[in-house]
Amino acid sequence: MKAKFPSKEWIEQFMVVLNNSPDYKEAAEWWEGDFLFVVETDEKLDKKATFYLDLWHGDCRSVDYFEEGQEPPETEFQYIGKYSNWLKVINGDLDPIKGILTRKFKLVGDKGKVMRATKAAKELVNSAQKVPTEFV
Repeated sequence: MKAKFPSKEWIEQFMVVLNNSPDYKEAAEWWEGDFLFVVETDEKLDKKATFYLDLWHGDCRSVDYFEEGQEPPETEFQYIGKYSNWLKVINGDLDPIKGILTRKFKLVGDKGKVMRATKAAKELVNSAQKVPTEFV
């Protein structure tokens, strides 16, 4: 069954796919840090959505979903971009690191740490592409 992006169902399916990815486990074995993935509004999405991911040594320990108006927790990192750019990342048309460098995404947090984790970032995207997704 396809999960709508963005939604709580989508991020929960993403967690399952991510935790079953040996490639992600290997690429992120040293990573410690939680993220907010913020999906900002544009012409196709009328309400901001935020995903919370607790990433720890190649595992996703928990996820959560926050709609506009709900207050997500403080995290070490935030990756923020418009809905249309998230579609490009999930569909493999935009590399997540290149998205930062071209200012299609904003990264809040230790950029050096994230830049050392480019393989883990690519495996996050590979996992996102495996979630059966219905876009709004």
